[in-house]
Amino acid sequence: MPAISTLFQHSPSPIERLTLPEFESAGLSIWIKRDDLLRMGPGLALCGNKWRKLKYNLAAARSAGHAQLLTFGGAFSNHIAAVAGAGASFGFKTIGVIRGEAPAGLNPTLRFARECGMHLHFVDRSAFRQKEEDGFIRKLEERFGAFYHLPEGGTNSKALIGAREIIRESQEQQPGLNADYWCVSAGTGGTAAGLIMEASPESKVLAFSALKGDFLKADINSLLSASCTDGPKPWELITDFHFGGYARYRPELIQFLNHFYQQHGIALDPIYTGKLFFGLTAMASAGFFPGGSTIVAVHTGGLQGIEGFNERYGSPLHYTA
Repeated sequence: MPAISTLFQHSPSPIERLTLPEFESAGLSIWIKRDDLLRMGPGLALCGNKWRKLKYNLAAARSAGHAQLLTFGGAFSNHIAAVAGAGASFGFKTIGVIRGEAPAGLNPTLRFARECGMHLHFVDRSAFRQKEEDGFIRKLEERFGAFYHLPEGGTNSKALIGAREIIRESQEQQPGLNADYWCVSAGTGGTAAGLIMEASPESKVLAFSALKGDFLKADINSLLSASCTDGPKPWELITDFHFGGYARYRPELIQFLNHFYQQHGIALDPIYTGKLFFGLTAMASAGFFPGGSTIVAVHTGGLQGIEGFNERYGSPLHYTA
């Protein structure tokens, strides 16, 4: 791993053994990598995989002398909140290019971003689709001045470096831990790609898509190809637990999340990690994992979204992060 300024270093997040009846009865052991406890700056935004994906980018921006960061996202984006939190924490100006027209009132995610000093620039969906085009980026530079460009979701080559550290860190914490499966929720696929790159050929990475469809398979393969990984690594995209698509849910998911919190005191978000653990539990019950398997699930954070979810849907989750 490349050297990084002490400004962007952090202590390891805990890794804990979980006791879940669906796994115990099937002869499985499951661990949770608590990146939800990896929190930097104000609030819960700069947390989990968002911090891991941003830290090497922040170091690069600082090294190159950039004073401001610009990125893209939807109105409820964890990434938008994380970049705003990073700006407040490390002295960058921040610009969030938000998909859609400006709402009459801001949701908790956008309120937090604005409180952190982020300038919110709303564009219609047609313009937003141009977010990776050079001409559109140049127009933004003409309007806002020079900036360090972070892609939507924060996934780029530097983000993958941060994601790879999850496995190395876990193995240093638990030297005897030989994971058969590394499991993670997937939005852009960056964290999953980092895990695939770092995992041994004897273990398999399962990426649980929060989105409807299987297009993430091509996206993750593209990230792996661009990163020149050494030979094929075993991994699989799980597409059975998106509950209708991004930010969609059904009553059984909410019931599971509330029960999980009551039993373990661990808050899961309904967009990413909740679907991951629901899926893992269902798969264990269905006999997907061979007996004796060791499974490590990565809690990637996403906790800042719980407040907005409850505000939007009438507080179905009976906990806060």
